[in-house]
Amino acid sequence: MNPADQASEQELIAQARAGNAEAWGELYRRYAPAIFRFCRRAMHTREDAEDATMDIFIKVRQKLSQFDSSRPFSAWLYTVAANHCWDLLRRRKGRQDLETGEIENMPLEHPDPGQLEQLIEKSSSQEVRRALDQLPSRARMALVLRYYSDMSYDDVAETLGVRRAFVGVVLLRARHQLREILGGRGVVTGGTS
Repeated sequence: MNPADQASEQELIAQARAGNAEAWGELYRRYAPAIFRFCRRAMHTREDAEDATMDIFIKVRQKLSQFDSSRPFSAWLYTVAANHCWDLLRRRKGRQDLETGEIENMPLEHPDPGQLEQLIEKSSSQEVRRALDQLPSRARMALVLRYYSDMSYDDVAETLGVRRAFVGVVLLRARHQLREILGGRGVVTGGTS
């Protein structure tokens, strides 16, 4: 067995910081599949997700010296990934996804989260991805950050550059839209393009 396989995460990070290419390769091997899955949910196409994954690991390698080892490495990695994907989506969409003030005044009707989970379980990953693709960028990123990366509301707010209170509203709306799409009621209406 390769000694790098047995190395702890902290040892690998220290070695990679010191310029050890094998240690960096092992970190990449351990985390790239999960980061790709995250990017695939956040981005519209497989090619975008592949490009984003490579860009994220280039960024991480360049910023490895800034990593605070008191935090979990995976949490830091997901934060870098989330920020990168969100920046890409914002640049590509321009103002397509800018939310209006109406979202602030939406009634907070709680779709039953259990119902949504049942729909997601019954749906194929391709159906879920297609449904996510129909959501506005901000709604899609909020769902991916919260439920696939398990980020707190504070972390989601920081990544998306919105107030914490706004995150709950975006998530409520996104869950409702996703439930309607997966429930077979068609394409999301009311979005801007």
